[in-house]
Amino acid sequence: MDTTAANRTFAYVASLRARRDAARPLILITNDDGIASPGLYAAVRAVSDLGEVVVVAPRQQFSNASRCHPPSAWGHEPGPTERIALPADCPATLAYAVDGSPAQAVARAWIELLNRLPDLVISGINYGENLGSGTTVSGTVGAAIEAACVGIPALAVSLQTHPDFYYHPSEQVDFRAAAHFTRMFAQAMLAGALPADVDILKVDVPADATPETPWRVTRVSRQPYYVPVIPRERGIPDYRIEIDLETLEPDSDIYALVVARAVSVCPLSIDLSSRVDRQQLCQLLAERTVARRVER
Repeated sequence: MDTTAANRTFAYVASLRARRDAARPLILITNDDGIASPGLYAAVRAVSDLGEVVVVAPRQQFSNASRCHPPSAWGHEPGPTERIALPADCPATLAYAVDGSPAQAVARAWIELLNRLPDLVISGINYGENLGSGTTVSGTVGAAIEAACVGIPALAVSLQTHPDFYYHPSEQVDFRAAAHFTRMFAQAMLAGALPADVDILKVDVPADATPETPWRVTRVSRQPYYVPVIPRERGIPDYRIEIDLETLEPDSDIYALVVARAVSVCPLSIDLSSRVDRQQLCQLLAERTVARRVER
């Protein structure tokens, strides 16, 4: 990367951060279900009185996008942002639709549209839970990661729903409990910094949750949760939910939601480094590489 360009970007981010207003926090809301999603509206209504709310979301459905920045989805030039009117019960909120992925929506928000860095990014409320090793596939989580990479605390909220709703957002889904927990954890994150290495809270809400449903802090399960199904004919593989209960970790996000029927609150870090003892790994690799040279 060009050092001058990188320094210019860091300086710009610092200038946006300096304009933050402690009395009126800025909350950016996005999603991967598109600007017209009722889940997005539920998130807006849940936090509309906690600060200044701005919505910047993909124009269309963009699920399973992770943190991708597709260069050619809309041609080499990014499409224009479009000012959107939200429903009447989402008052006094600026909203923009952008051509691009959820992560691109977050990036374009602070680069093009906002005059200060958000104090919090909320991604969701998503149709469908994001659990286990498939977490990194999620566009909902990808948008949160994009925010965390420039130092913005992020909250990614997903509601367990029937698969029929994953790509077809519907008014039939009741977001009241998920909205309650969105507000609860948004308030907690706005109240002060979380511990070091907690960049994102990934919240998954059971379909039958109520505001009284207990929540627990979890970790990401090593199980996949969504398992690809090989299509009988050539085409895009489908997915099914598959859980190995015998090996499922009791402290995991999958266990909390599926077995305990609790709200999973999973802290995520943008540091993807393994938690292995690095000195021990170095010694192991050194021994094995030496042994290979001797064999030759």
